[in-house]
Amino acid sequence: MIRVTDPDETIRFFELLGLREVGRMDSEQGRFTLIFMAAPGDEDAQVELTHNWDPEPYAGGRNFGHLAYRVDDIYETCQRLMDAGITINRPPRDGHMAFVRTPDGISIELLQDGRLEPAEPWASMPNTGQW
Repeated sequence: MIRVTDPDETIRFFELLGLREVGRMDSEQGRFTLIFMAAPGDEDAQVELTHNWDPEPYAGGRNFGHLAYRVDDIYETCQRLMDAGITINRPPRDGHMAFVRTPDGISIELLQDGRLEPAEPWASMPNTGQW
């Protein structure tokens, strides 16, 4: 579970990674919404997005640790994220691993299924911020 401040923005982020919403529950009494996201064909491995309706800041996203997803083409995935305005904090210089952050600062590791040869512009792209 990760807490999110803007459910729509966070859902869009995870959709860029290939996940889809597979369930949702609103609790009027508890004043929260739970949104469940999963990769197609892997619906048992869900990420729960918790949106508390009463605003509160969530700091220290990195102390959560990180989620990791295997991708078919790390270069295509990173390019799709960049085209959508997402910063690639740790580019896939080695053709195998990259890090990005959700809108709430949670680190997401992207792992290439197998290994691709290092390629530009990724091979010489510097890190940006923390990952």
